[in-house]
Amino acid sequence: MEKQITENTIITEALEINPDAAEILMKYGMHCLGCAIAHGETIGEAAGVHGADLEQMLAELNAH
Repeated sequence: MEKQITENTIITEALEINPDAAEILMKYGMHCLGCAIAHGETIGEAAGVHGADLEQMLAELNAH
């Protein structure tokens, strides 16, 4: 079974799970994927900070 990206997944882990995650996250305004915050911030936290639609973003991240 493939690992799913959830709102509790750390950004850097999402990048490992889905090779297309960087492109998807940048589409939602998350351009600092290599910064220190990405190593501790969850997808849910980032969505909140950037005003992104969490459910839509998760659907895209898990569609791979």
